[in-house]
Amino acid sequence: MCEGEYHSLPGDAESVTEPSTRAQNGATTTTIPTRKRPRLASLDAFRGLSIALMIFVDYAGSILPAVTHSAWNGLRLADYVMPFFLFIAGVSLALVYKRIPNKKEATQKAVLRAMELVFLGILLQGGYFHGLNDLTYGIDLAKIRWFGILQRIAIAYIIAAACEIWLSPSDIARGSDIRLHKKYYFHWGVILLLCGTYLGLLYGLYVPDWQFKVEKSSGSTITNATYVLETVKCGIRGDVGPACNSAGFIDRSILGIDHLYKKPVYRNLKECQKSESAPSWCLAPFDPEGILGSLMAAVCCIIGLQYGHVLNHFQEHRDRLLKMLWLSFPILVFGLLLAFLGIPLNKSLYTTSYTLVTTATAGFSFCIMYLIVDVYRQRWTSFVLEWMGRHSLSIFILIPSNIAIIIIQGFYWKQPKNNIVSFFHFPYCTFILSCHSLTLLQSL
Repeated sequence: MCEGEYHSLPGDAESVTEPSTRAQNGATTTTIPTRKRPRLASLDAFRGLSIALMIFVDYAGSILPAVTHSAWNGLRLADYVMPFFLFIAGVSLALVYKRIPNKKEATQKAVLRAMELVFLGILLQGGYFHGLNDLTYGIDLAKIRWFGILQRIAIAYIIAAACEIWLSPSDIARGSDIRLHKKYYFHWGVILLLCGTYLGLLYGLYVPDWQFKVEKSSGSTITNATYVLETVKCGIRGDVGPACNSAGFIDRSILGIDHLYKKPVYRNLKECQKSESAPSWCLAPFDPEGILGSLMAAVCCIIGLQYGHVLNHFQEHRDRLLKMLWLSFPILVFGLLLAFLGIPLNKSLYTTSYTLVTTATAGFSFCIMYLIVDVYRQRWTSFVLEWMGRHSLSIFILIPSNIAIIIIQGFYWKQPKNNIVSFFHFPYCTFILSCHSLTLLQSL
């Protein structure tokens, strides 16, 4: 599953060596001694910070609502986690594909990596693991969730990888200044194309009225459950509210309403908390990792590529930091300008303003991490985060996806409710216990 020195998404990283031979124009060049390249410690630490934030907001959200996802418009701590991972994916891709001897082979590896993530995402978030209290599992193909966190990262990853493999120039000298960004004009063209397509569909697509089924239990058993058909009135274009946005319409039309996320975050809106007068759409499914938003996720990943290019082409710490800060400031300003002009900061829709603001924040955060870890070499402040970054995919599988809870809860005394998790009533203990499973998981 490894493609190079750095994993380009939540994964377990490992170092590789440079190739000893390279073929160019049908001829083999002089043999180069194989050697290991040093890792970029700050990238591992930043990836570890992202997975730590994910764990924190997942488990602390019920205690500290201020850190959980915004109900609709706005930004909270949890809303930065996904853009951070996508940004890291882009930076890592530029480092992995620093040299591409064979574009077709590199593309095949990228496609395979993306397919692995899609399969793993469907397994973890598609509904296979459920019923934590009664320890049941299995999947109903009529209700499987096709999209999720890893699927979104896979889509962004493959688009960004295609840009890096097929649309990158090969004649950029190290140390080139502003011309570096001009040389990657095809990448910026793809960004503009994706943004234009997204905005055109979000504000130009007509959303008709739609219906969904709500389960009304009339007894104590599932066989007594009945369904009521609810109608949501739309008939509008350009709406960016929870009920009539085109992102939900595209997902309902292509994926099917039964294959969307059943507990969308907009149920935390005030109007949805009114049990008697709540709008009908409050009970409808909506996928925050749907099709339309994945276009902007790819934009975040491609912008991350440009930071990786800075790391590749500049060797001095000062040059790297200045170029990355120079890139972050205009992206942040443009994102805030779009928000001021009326495009809301919305994670569920993954709006353009949200993408730019959070990506710029990721850029600034990475600069701080790079300064502390790689420039001042204060590794004692980040060694835990570096370890988490190198094993981030394993940690994601074990903790945020609740596999650790399932494993631990599988050992009980006489009844499933008599297990370790229920006994301690403290979810953070799963992190400590699951760390012992990482070595075994890595060997699979």
